[in-house]
Amino acid sequence: MPITLRPRSLLRLLALSGCLIAGVAQADMYGDVATLAKSGNTAEAIAKADQYLASNPRDPQMRFLKGVAQSKAGDWAAATSTFQALIEEYPELPEPYNNLAVIYASQNQLDKARSALEMAVRNNPNYAVAHENLGDIYARLAHDSYSQSLKLNSANRPLQLKLTTLTEMLQPAAR
Repeated sequence: MPITLRPRSLLRLLALSGCLIAGVAQADMYGDVATLAKSGNTAEAIAKADQYLASNPRDPQMRFLKGVAQSKAGDWAAATSTFQALIEEYPELPEPYNNLAVIYASQNQLDKARSALEMAVRNNPNYAVAHENLGDIYARLAHDSYSQSLKLNSANRPLQLKLTTLTEMLQPAAR
């Protein structure tokens, strides 16, 4: 027996399929921008993000992807601005704090990086990447403090061992 749809049912089905297609197109746009940024085509990723954001300016996910592309392009000022704007509008999201902290850490602004990561962890205690990054910041801060202490007291053998251990631990992160 053939299936017959009443006009009202047909309209609902068409509306639903339109929403699904729009959702897929939107998901493709996110995927496209993320893939372009990952592959190093940052200018194209930023252009696609801007194109999408022209009609969806408050979309936090696309704005975040744009910030990631800006970071990968080395445009620290633009990426910082993008992540800070996201934080102002969506303070509950942990990812912009994490990415902002990475920028701060790369500029040796360790206190700012620590503060941003503490907010990321506060917003999502299960955010493993932010916990790892916070540990890295604490290790770098400890390294700086041990170095300063060793300058003041170079005969402190246990401190020299701590500093050597931390230096070795931090080297793979520096590569």
